[in-house]
Amino acid sequence: MSRRALLQGAAVAGAAAFAGQAAAQTAIDEVITAPRRGNWDDQFDAKASRTVAGVTSNTPMLSPNNFIYIQQAITDYQTIVANGGWPQVNPSVKLKIGVNDPSVQQLRQRLMISGDLPRSAGMSSSFDSYVDGAVKRFQARHGLPEDGVLGEFTLKALNVSADTRLMQLNVNQQRLQAMMSKQLENRYIVVNIPAAYVEAVEGDRVALRNTAIVGRISRPSPTLDSKVSDVILNPYWTSPRSIVEKDIVPMMQKDPTYLKRNSIRLIDGNGQEVAPETIDWFAPKAPNLMFRQDPGKINAMSSTKINFPSPDGVYMHDTPTQGLFNKLMRFESSGCVRVQNVRDLVVWLLKNTPGWSRQEIERVIATRVNTPIPLTDEVGVHWVYISAWSAKDNIVQFRDDIYELDGNAQLALQTNIGVEQVGGSVDDDILPQ
Repeated sequence: MSRRALLQGAAVAGAAAFAGQAAAQTAIDEVITAPRRGNWDDQFDAKASRTVAGVTSNTPMLSPNNFIYIQQAITDYQTIVANGGWPQVNPSVKLKIGVNDPSVQQLRQRLMISGDLPRSAGMSSSFDSYVDGAVKRFQARHGLPEDGVLGEFTLKALNVSADTRLMQLNVNQQRLQAMMSKQLENRYIVVNIPAAYVEAVEGDRVALRNTAIVGRISRPSPTLDSKVSDVILNPYWTSPRSIVEKDIVPMMQKDPTYLKRNSIRLIDGNGQEVAPETIDWFAPKAPNLMFRQDPGKINAMSSTKINFPSPDGVYMHDTPTQGLFNKLMRFESSGCVRVQNVRDLVVWLLKNTPGWSRQEIERVIATRVNTPIPLTDEVGVHWVYISAWSAKDNIVQFRDDIYELDGNAQLALQTNIGVEQVGGSVDDDILPQ
């Protein structure tokens, strides 16, 4: 029921009924805010958990407003450091809602200092709904699953010291300042590498935000500034020479049907197709031929490739392995960027290019015919390395320093463990099996 409907109903019922209702609400408020209410919040949906500000923002990462916000964050963190920082949280049990443990008091203090938990929540040893909401807010600010549980990665992020976070903010302020000196387009795409996501920006507002997979530590995605030249629906994938030598040739030695099963054709220097049966796959050197995969669902770039000039030859694209987007650590490519729900991004890119509605894009993809589409308007593309920022007042975002560029090994520790767990891939992008 809306507030307006409630008030109208009260008026119809009469002044006496309304007065009684108001008195009852006052009594409830007094119970909630009573200084000696004990562990009431263990079972009650605490007021703070309903009013915690959202972390996400429609303000682009590269908006000029964010430079003001990060300066304010630096001032706030300077004050935190000057006051002694925050305590380490070292629980003997896994902390989650319903748990009662002395370490929850450390957790409360830690979250209060960083602004995630209202100081009015008190210092109980109970992990109540106040603490649950604060932990979820903290997790959202650090790019972690918002489950309210203090698992390994949440604990590692909590225990990064305040002075280290201040240093991270200072480093990233310099990066943002360098970006502010550039003239950004009215429409542009930004890839934030440490955050592993893509923003489509128009008129200083985020139109789309997509999850991404970026380069692993051994093959980092570069920072760059360019402009989108064209979108290719149903792209071909041409295997790098290194993958031909290290992966495809050994596969052909074991399974002569491998190329055919994966729709990979051999093309000579004259553009003519060469039959795999004519090749000696046990020769000392791999054949000097192009290994080109046909468009289709199993193509390494799947439905789409987004092209732009780049000295590193990188690009953005779809992928047949959509399950990788569900990983916490999405640093698995050889430098290119894979985009989840890439067709939404393509529709946005082509909205000013006549003849390319969503329906037409889907129709062409279904044909599996290679179709390049030049853009008719200017859309910038910027790959940036921003591991700390604020796109909303008092909402400071941090991410792991995946490429160890921020100057403190502690900031990369969590990600390094995650990458070892998920492993690498051959890319670009994934060699079919």
